Amino acid sequence: MKAKAAVFKGPFVPFEIREFDVTKTPSGYGRSELIASGVCGTDLHFYRGTLSVDTPTVIGHEFVGRLTDCDPGEAAKYGLKKGDNVIADIAVPCGKCLLCRTGDDANCVNMAVTNGGDINVAPYLYGGYAEVNYTPLTNLVKIPDGLDPKVAAMFACPGPTAVHAVRLARRAGVEIGADTTAVVQGLGPVGSFAVMYLHALGVKKLYAITAGDNKSREELAYRLGADEVLNLDRDGRDRVTETVRSENGGLGADLCFEASGAPSAVPQGMNMLRNRGAYLIPGQYSNSGGVQIEPQLITFKALLMIGSSQYSMIDVADYLDFLVDRPELHETILSLGTCYKVEDVNKAFEDALAGKNAKTLLVK
Repeated sequence: MKAKAAVFKGPFVPFEIREFDVTKTPSGYGRSELIASGVCGTDLHFYRGTLSVDTPTVIGHEFVGRLTDCDPGEAAKYGLKKGDNVIADIAVPCGKCLLCRTGDDANCVNMAVTNGGDINVAPYLYGGYAEVNYTPLTNLVKIPDGLDPKVAAMFACPGPTAVHAVRLARRAGVEIGADTTAVVQGLGPVGSFAVMYLHALGVKKLYAITAGDNKSREELAYRLGADEVLNLDRDGRDRVTETVRSENGGLGADLCFEASGAPSAVPQGMNMLRNRGAYLIPGQYSNSGGVQIEPQLITFKALLMIGSSQYSMIDVADYLDFLVDRPELHETILSLGTCYKVEDVNKAFEDALAGKNAKTLLVK
């Protein structure tokens, strides 16, 4: 039995499609067959060279598949069995560092990953861009029965990323609910899910900010729960800032969620927040250059700045619970995906880099 995989060879180098032998499943691992594997912004950063990874390798960390081989006894310890649909979570916290010991293993300082294995050594296929995947059973999360795994695949990383950022805000004492005016910067996958999630939390007023000429993306934001969509190119940066600043008697928004990845979004976000406003910043996930800020705003407005770069298994579980509880969203979520065969990965990346897709996925 063979399985195709897309091998990443370095920035701006086309992926190489290789066939690998499907080998014996190691003890403690599960072997899964691909249902859908998302192209994450992190993967685009690898391709652009703004994040680094050892090559050659099979990248991808949004693998959703059907568990086809495992030791039944081992799998049962983790509530798993053959035939289950699963999400492969790549993060392996050490469990020993200060952050792990204090309940924040998503920010483990010794974080390892499950998709970094050597593609020249069996079982070869640890990453998400493959028709078969091997992941430790400890890192497989069962998708609840009755939930379409393709729905779960759409935001398999962006969803838990947003969930964890909100979790950190709550740990810092930020209350999000009916008295909250919020703004989401960027309408890629993370921003789109953040709009959906904040709307579900019942915020009073929700702004979404985007750029470019993409009417369908703006319409999607409204469908996901935005009350008003502002466009930096059409409306102008100053007018966008002034519109959000009009909230709370001219003080600004209570909460800003940065999901654009554009460094220029950060000073604007600081300006849109009220005194004691909270700024969640999971979107700045690469070295995309510096930007000038006015640090005195942090002081005089007493801003709460919260970075959030990873997520943990509990965030994946909460993400899945969110989807189970909101079946009315499933049709819209499914409509977001544009699917490509694994062997068409280079076309998938071309389209994703051009911003053509709301969400790009590889399928078998």
